[in-house]
This record gives sequence, structure tokens and C-alpha cells, in this order.
Amino acid sequence: MMKNADFRHRREVSPGVYRIDPDATTIRFTTRAVFGLLPVRGSFTVDHGRILVTDDVGDSAVDVVIRAAGFESGNPRRDEHVRSPDYLDAAVHPGIVFSAHGVERSAEGAEVRGSLTVRGVTRPTVLTLGPVVTDDRCLRVRATTSVDRYAFGLTRAKGMTGRHLGITLEVVAFPTGT
Repeated sequence: MMKNADFRHRREVSPGVYRIDPDATTIRFTTRAVFGLLPVRGSFTVDHGRILVTDDVGDSAVDVVIRAAGFESGNPRRDEHVRSPDYLDAAVHPGIVFSAHGVERSAEGAEVRGSLTVRGVTRPTVLTLGPVVTDDRCLRVRATTSVDRYAFGLTRAKGMTGRHLGITLEVVAFPTGT
């Protein structure tokens, strides 16, 4: 039976190390293109990652690597351009890395404060957590954030590609050893 929980009611989330399942995890983004006139939606692919849940949830940690070459927007020409040296430079910087140590609780929910590294540039990033759902087999969590690509030095095609990306993560992770 599924149990709904958030980090304010963390007793239902068993402490331990959880391996993020790349096949079941989705990272979606939304932005605007053509001087803000057209919506663009797409996704990134997770390479690997782990979530450490500790007895004191505030000491929990997340480490994940996202494939830069896994950028997909449904437009092959745009996708290749974003993967190119003009943007992500996936051949030289194959991984986009998020690393966080600590969960902060508030009246509104919980946040994971960490760092995001894109193309060799690291900036602070905050994930806002939605409900954490657990059962005997896995942990599922939804998180959101916003990323300013200019903060990472990705400033090409200013009028043609949106500056800000809204990111939604649907993470599925299994206890190690399963």
C-alpha cells in the first residue's frame, strides 16, 4: 500500500541509500523561444544518481548526473544546436551535475539546496519538493526549480532561445540492494 508523505512527516520514508532509476525518472523543462512568443517543452535524461535519506532528514543528500546529450525538445535541429559548443557542449561536458547536502523544512514544505554544474560552471540551485511517496519497493518525489541559463554562461541566441527554464523532476529511486 502506498503511503503519502512529505519531509515534515518523514517517519514514513525509511533512512537509507536510494539509487535513482534513470528509466523511470523524468526531467522536463519549459521555456519560450522566438523572442518569447513560442512555448518550448522538452526533457533531459538522467545518467545516474542517488538519494541518501538520514534519520535527521536535514542531513539527507542528493547527487545526480544528467546527460547533456540527452536534451530533447522535439526539434532535431534545435536539439543538436543546444548539444553543440554554442550551448551545452555535450562532447566536452557530458554531465550536468546536481549535488545537495541537506533538506530545509518550512511551513510551505521542503527545499533541497545544492549546486548545479552546467558546462563547468557551478551555481547554487534550490529544488522545491512536492510530496514524497514511498512503498516497500521505492521512493518517488516530485521537485521543481527554475534555471537561468545566462548564469551558466549560456548566452547565445538571446532572442531566439528562452533565458529561463522551468524544470520539473519526477524521481523514482530504489533502495540499494534491490
